[in-house]
Amino acid sequence: MNELAAKLRSADRLKNVRSSMILELVRKARSLKADGHPVIDLGIGEPDFTTPDHVKQAAMDAIIRNETRYTVVPGTVPMRRAIADKLKRENGLHYDLAEITVGGGAKSIIFNAMLASLNPGDEVIIPAPYWSSYPDIVAMAEGVPVVVDCPQEQRFLISPDQLAAAISSKTRWLILNSPSNPTGGVYGIEHLRGLAEVLRANPHLAILSDDIYEHLVFDGHRFTSILNVAPDLRNRTLLVNGVSKVFAMTGWRLGYAAGPSDFISSMNVVQGQSLTHACSISQAAAIAALSGPTDFLSTRAKSFEKRRDIVVAEINKADGLNCIGPEGAFYAFPDCSGVIGKSTSDGMLISSDIDFCTYLLEEHFVSVVPGETFGLSPHFRISTAASDSNLAGACARIQSACAGLSCT
Repeated sequence: MNELAAKLRSADRLKNVRSSMILELVRKARSLKADGHPVIDLGIGEPDFTTPDHVKQAAMDAIIRNETRYTVVPGTVPMRRAIADKLKRENGLHYDLAEITVGGGAKSIIFNAMLASLNPGDEVIIPAPYWSSYPDIVAMAEGVPVVVDCPQEQRFLISPDQLAAAISSKTRWLILNSPSNPTGGVYGIEHLRGLAEVLRANPHLAILSDDIYEHLVFDGHRFTSILNVAPDLRNRTLLVNGVSKVFAMTGWRLGYAAGPSDFISSMNVVQGQSLTHACSISQAAAIAALSGPTDFLSTRAKSFEKRRDIVVAEINKADGLNCIGPEGAFYAFPDCSGVIGKSTSDGMLISSDIDFCTYLLEEHFVSVVPGETFGLSPHFRISTAASDSNLAGACARIQSACAGLSCT
């Protein structure tokens, strides 16, 4: 037995990689719910809408046509053509099929990009708060995450000055996510122009633009790609997107990227020795999603905007919490510094956002995610991808939880 254990040791690269706290919280919330507790789960970033019917039908038709065999590594020609058409139609960007690759979700795409580009010690600038997987994917590729704190006062967005200060000779990438998970922050045209000036002065630096929430922008604003304001950066920009969020296709695991053909080829080498290719049926479904009717997307965005308004208004009524209005996505990221240092009725000291989220889950049965998971404390993330009644109920419980805390 000891001999077997010695052979199955973990690689050193995993020492700097965390398991997902979000998935652990989801597991704990579901366990409490299974035990009969009235848990409201606002932890997972998954839309509560269903996959559109025409998308589901396209998948069933593909099965009937026996499209169940291997496809080429970068994705089928119809799939990549649908992506190219989407980028031209919606974003004004032109890509050849050789400049597009398809993978098993945007996470898989980002993993392929980092593994294909990073040498040990290469640095990746990651504005915080960040999607929790970014630094761990970089670490798994033996790169070094360079985290730049972007506080609420600057709407959680990295400034040009911060970017310039973080760049070194080892910097390989800047990761931009707009609209953002976990904050809903959106980079506007002027902000992107300022960042582009810094990027032009550092030609060794590439940009990974994670656009997965592009259709969820509020208050009459429009999504803007960095390539719309700085097309000269095209040869060192990788656009990452997918169908998971706006088309409610999280379980279909279909993401894609567009970028320079030589780098896309490198990503395909990684994928060819791992995933091989995205699921053939998911590709057929995604073609229908990208090529079919999209009028419902604005309706869904309006629904998320309404939910944002509910959450921001109610959270700001809670003692010790402060929440700015997100401009996109389906998250809010309240500041909970006002409850740090307080105690629960049974004497538990709230010393961190993790403590506060644990208190909300175990005592008030509301599941949210601590800001520490996203690299910026003391905050917590609320997913607004829930019904109006669940959001209102959860906010009422959070208000009650805050009211039940006392100064020590």
